[in-house]
Amino acid sequence: MGGVISAEDPKWIEPFWGLTEVQFARLVALVRRRGGDVQRGRPWRLSLEDRVLPVATYWRTNLTLRQVAPLFGVSKSAADRILDHLAPLLAISPARRPRKETVYIVDGTLVPTRDRTVAASSKNYRYSTNLQVVIDANSRLVVAIGLPLPGSRNHCRAFTESGVDRARRGALTIADGGYQGTGLLIPHRKRRGQTHLNPQQEAENAVHRRARARVEHALSRLKNWKILRDCRFKGNGVHQAMLGIARLHNLTLT
Repeated sequence: MGGVISAEDPKWIEPFWGLTEVQFARLVALVRRRGGDVQRGRPWRLSLEDRVLPVATYWRTNLTLRQVAPLFGVSKSAADRILDHLAPLLAISPARRPRKETVYIVDGTLVPTRDRTVAASSKNYRYSTNLQVVIDANSRLVVAIGLPLPGSRNHCRAFTESGVDRARRGALTIADGGYQGTGLLIPHRKRRGQTHLNPQQEAENAVHRRARARVEHALSRLKNWKILRDCRFKGNGVHQAMLGIARLHNLTLT
């Protein structure tokens, strides 16, 4: 049975990956360097390019693998093998040591998931997981994504427990008021008995809001991938999907 979608036809690349042909070729080369073409067990029916594409299709559409597999002319079990093999190879690289002038921005986002071992009932969704995301304020690239935590976990605890605090490595990091007590740069808040902030504090908060909007925009673009709106993965699957989607987000910006 032949597939309907193939990377040989460039028209399929942008709708599912959001990348140009050149960016897609760079991504495939990266996956190849990371061992994506290593042959173990049964030979792959699809080329590496056509194995990379179904992963994005699954993340972009959130269709089940039983629905995705016929689009590429493979069985459901083969699509499952492709996803397990390639998803970890698409993850963003660990954050490098930042330069002295580097400024980061951090925020958390709730991803609805059905795996209750990493989820909890939260204010936005029935069951969700809290994922902490760090971006570079200048380039807007995603620098690090924390391990998934229950959605009821507040940002102060999630920042350290998820591990993203280690990616900061002393760099100036901007955050919202929910990160009070973490040592991050948060907006001025009115103290007890104080009715108004002074003009300088108001001006600094305005600058802070404009800068922090960049992480909100990044999270919005990441959430365009429908797998992050109702994730069926269990265990580390939601984290791997987020790391891979962050890689694609970064590629579109470079």
